[in-house]
Amino acid sequence: METTQAFSTEFYTALRPELLLFAGLLALIIVPNLGKGTFRIPGTQIRLPWFMGGQRYSLTSNPHLPAWIATITLTGAFIAVADSLNGGLDSISVVSSDADTAKELLMVNGFSRVFELIFFGALALASFASMNRLKVEGVGGKLNAEQLYNNRRQADFYILMLTCGLGMSVVALAQDLFVLFIGLELASFSTYVLVAFLKESKAGAEAGMKYFIVGSVASGVGLYGLSMLYLWAGSLQFDVLAAEFALTGVEPLPLIGIGFVLVGFGFKVSAAPFHFAAPDAYAGASSPVAGVLATASKAMGMVGLIRMLLIVAAPDASDGSAVWLVCLGALAALTMTWGNLAALGSTNPKRMLAYSSVAHAGYMLAGLTAIGAWTWDPSFAGSEGEAALLVMTALLFHLLVLVAFKLGAFLVLSILESDGDASRLSSLGGLAKREPLLAFAMFIFMISLAGVPPMAGFLSKLMVIMGIVNVGVGTGATSLGDFHWVWWLALLMVLNSAVSVFYYLRIAVVMFFEQPEEGREGPLPSGWQVRTSILICVLATVLIGVFGDSLLEMCRTAAESLTTNW
Repeated sequence: METTQAFSTEFYTALRPELLLFAGLLALIIVPNLGKGTFRIPGTQIRLPWFMGGQRYSLTSNPHLPAWIATITLTGAFIAVADSLNGGLDSISVVSSDADTAKELLMVNGFSRVFELIFFGALALASFASMNRLKVEGVGGKLNAEQLYNNRRQADFYILMLTCGLGMSVVALAQDLFVLFIGLELASFSTYVLVAFLKESKAGAEAGMKYFIVGSVASGVGLYGLSMLYLWAGSLQFDVLAAEFALTGVEPLPLIGIGFVLVGFGFKVSAAPFHFAAPDAYAGASSPVAGVLATASKAMGMVGLIRMLLIVAAPDASDGSAVWLVCLGALAALTMTWGNLAALGSTNPKRMLAYSSVAHAGYMLAGLTAIGAWTWDPSFAGSEGEAALLVMTALLFHLLVLVAFKLGAFLVLSILESDGDASRLSSLGGLAKREPLLAFAMFIFMISLAGVPPMAGFLSKLMVIMGIVNVGVGTGATSLGDFHWVWWLALLMVLNSAVSVFYYLRIAVVMFFEQPEEGREGPLPSGWQVRTSILICVLATVLIGVFGDSLLEMCRTAAESLTTNW
């Protein structure tokens, strides 16, 4: 592993995607404000060009310009990450420049790069799809079919998008709990404002307020836990905390501190019982923003959970490991079951997808429980970690492909929102007659979410279930009574997936067999950008499900870069 100091040449090379985001932020702040402004030299009548403010140029006043800047920036960051992965990236550790008290701040490796792919890919698609979506409300609260928000308000929206991506990347790279918390809050504050960006609507204002209050409480609890860990260990470095846990075993103070920290990450992944603000946030936010919450924000929470549970707080085959496992397993079972049952009774497509997102969080927590069983439980001591590696590979793969079909579903709803409303299941009625290709795309996303082969969702769910089963079987169990209890989480995943088929296919029935609502029989609003984003999601959903070998290999390499710390 290569080590480099902050602000060295290697530092700038390793953090090229983040530097691109920073350059995009500067461009979004400066370019939309360029105009014919001048200033007068004091004591004279001479005016010199200032270029900031005044009457803006036709290019800089274009409301589409901020979206193009943000989309190009995020796409460039995505390509930079993909290029580094394709080139066989070695682990690069960024340490503070003080030689006497050098601390590891960031780690650039395969694991962090895969999560950056998720973040930048989801944000780039959402940014591109939002190009024609931020429209001014007209008479009666309806969206104006032509007029977009002016470019300065557009710039505000896309600045928040880039800031969110920057915070998420810091979370993925962080090797210090305080650095991780700073990245988490940078992304969180951006998402709070993005959720409430449509403040003229009652749903948007209510969603933003609820999401901000619940998120702030979760962050405050997490910060309190962080202070407890510092009081206990005298450091917030992941390697120092992990060493302290290995030496002292299970003590009340660090366990309480870890529990408080996990509250913040539980809110981000929408794990029960921290999910109550999620349905309102998804329903009130614009659909592309809701898609980012369901994919990139969820992946950011999973980074924190993985770091804290599998790296920092994993005791070495101690009695306390059973407590962690039982609590995490119960949380996984509750989350996946609650999410699916709540989705069954939902008649709002966005709220239904929100509860579906809660269920998917439960599936991923079940995978974490299986990995924890392999690394913490004394019964697996001395055995090879291949089963745990398989589960981690499956989790990374599931988070990657979730961007395609979960975000794609929200983008279809985004077009319906532009037509008037997407808050009722009946708003999807007759979509197959109005826009056959959009209905087909939505059907692909729904069956992939349900886990129907050969879509990418089937492959990712199957891999998670197989990994959990492999851990449950252990090192040679021959009967059901010999299996580790995490095996039951795999069975519960199968049962919950079967339940989810009902509400996913209910959307297909409405689209193909019901009539459009009165007054909504015509074609949907145009917008080639959002339709292109949907096409990309459809192609990714289908092709990854059939030809996903190279992506799986990349996820395995990323998982191996993490398991060196186990």
